[in-house]
Amino acid sequence: MGTTWSARVIAPADADASATRQAIQHELDMVIAVFSPWDKSSEISRFNAAPAGIWALSSPFWTVLDAAMDMADDTNGAVDPTLGALVDLWGFGPPGPRPDQAPMPSDAEIETAQARSGWQGLRLNREARAAMQSGGMALDFSAIAKGHAVDRVSDRLTALGCSSHLVEIGGELRGRGIKPDGQPWWVEIEQPPNSPAPRTLMALVDIAMATSGDYRRAFTHGGRRYSHTIDGRTGRPVDNGLASVTVVHPSAMKADAFATALTVMGPYDGPEFAEAYGLAAHFVERTPRGPIERMTPMFAAMLAEVPDDTPAAPAPRP
Repeated sequence: MGTTWSARVIAPADADASATRQAIQHELDMVIAVFSPWDKSSEISRFNAAPAGIWALSSPFWTVLDAAMDMADDTNGAVDPTLGALVDLWGFGPPGPRPDQAPMPSDAEIETAQARSGWQGLRLNREARAAMQSGGMALDFSAIAKGHAVDRVSDRLTALGCSSHLVEIGGELRGRGIKPDGQPWWVEIEQPPNSPAPRTLMALVDIAMATSGDYRRAFTHGGRRYSHTIDGRTGRPVDNGLASVTVVHPSAMKADAFATALTVMGPYDGPEFAEAYGLAAHFVERTPRGPIERMTPMFAAMLAEVPDDTPAAPAPRP
C-alpha cells in the first residue's frame, strides 16, 4: 500500500520471533488483499471495476466501509470513502503521479470525477452486507485503512500473548501495555519539517495516534504545493493552511480517519468540531507570521514536554 511498517514487541519468553513476524505479515497481507487499490486482484479493485449492481462484501471490507460511512455522516463528508476517481485524477492513486509537464486537472475533469464520487450516493444494504456499485464509482480507503491495519496487527499480537507492543504503519501508531521497566511506550509527536515547536512526547498506553500532514505526499506545480488530501466538496486538494493534524484515540482506525477529516475542515472548523466531539487533537497551521499551534483540552491534558535526552520512539517520516 505504498508505505512501511514496524513493530516493537515484548513477547513471552517462549515466543518464536519468526512466528510472531509471520503473524504480523499475515494480517498485513489480508489488509492488502482487501483494501489496496494498487493490487488489481484486491476486493476494493474488483468492486471499483465491477459493473453497476449490488455486490456482497467480505466481513473486513464491510466493517471498514460501514465505519467510513458513519464517519462521513458525522463529519458531513470530510471523511469520504468514495473519492477514488478524484484521488487518481490528482495523481495520488494507482495510475501514478501526474507528469511534471502535464497541466492541472481542468474544471471539466474535476466535475466528471466528482460525478462519480460522493458518499451520499453510495447505497448500502446492511442486512445483506452489500454495497451498490452505481457504475464507475471508485472507493478509496486511504484515510482509514492504515489505521485499521494497525488495529488488526495490535489485536493479533495481543492474541499471541504479546500484551506489550508498539505498532506503526505509515505514521499511524498504537501502543499496548507497558514495557518491562514500567515505562509506557513514549512516542514523539510528529511535527512538520522545520517546525519550531518543542520536542513533545505522548505516552501510548492502550491508545493510538495518527497524524495527517500536507508534507507527506504532495507535488508542486507552478510554485504551488498540492497535498494528497482531497476535499470531496471542491474536488481539489486541501489548501487551508493546515500543515498537520494529530489525533489520539483508542482506535487507530478512527484516529486515522479523524485526522483526515479535521485536515479537510481546516484551522477553524476543525478545532471547533474536535472540541465539541471530545477528541484529543493537535493542529499546526502555517501563517505569514509563522506556525500557529492549537490543541483541544483533551489533547493538552495528555501532553508531556520532555528534555532533549529522553529516549523515545522517533516520529515516523515518509
